[in-house]
Amino acid sequence: MSSSRSGGLPLKGGCLCGEVRFEIDEPLIEAEYCHCKRCQRRTGTAASVTALAPPGAVRIVQGADLVKSWDPGDGWPKLFCSNCGGALFCLNPADPEQYGVRLGALDEDPGIRPSFHQFVAYAAPWEALPEDGLPRYPERRPEG
Repeated sequence: MSSSRSGGLPLKGGCLCGEVRFEIDEPLIEAEYCHCKRCQRRTGTAASVTALAPPGAVRIVQGADLVKSWDPGDGWPKLFCSNCGGALFCLNPADPEQYGVRLGALDEDPGIRPSFHQFVAYAAPWEALPEDGLPRYPERRPEG
């Protein structure tokens, strides 16, 4: 699930234009590939890669006023930079102190690797799922 990384904490990241910056003060818990249609449309790619941070570990240190959200109503609200549109986070609706962090928004290797694929029933037909040996779930990964 994870590997060693060269840097220490905090992990640092930001949006495409650099106006929003954030830090993560604790190691990430786990990472995943999501192949749902919502993630495909949100990213313009076949899947998104997100890592779960411990509650309270993410701090926006610059540009908090630029961070906007979209709540799909049946999932985790999506947070992005309103200046450049860069995807940054999603929020756990059961605990708004817990962020899912878009791995592409990090400045360096976070030392964690995705450990499963979810919503593979909706995988993009134009890009084959990788043969990476990770567990695959047709819908959301079951809790537990």
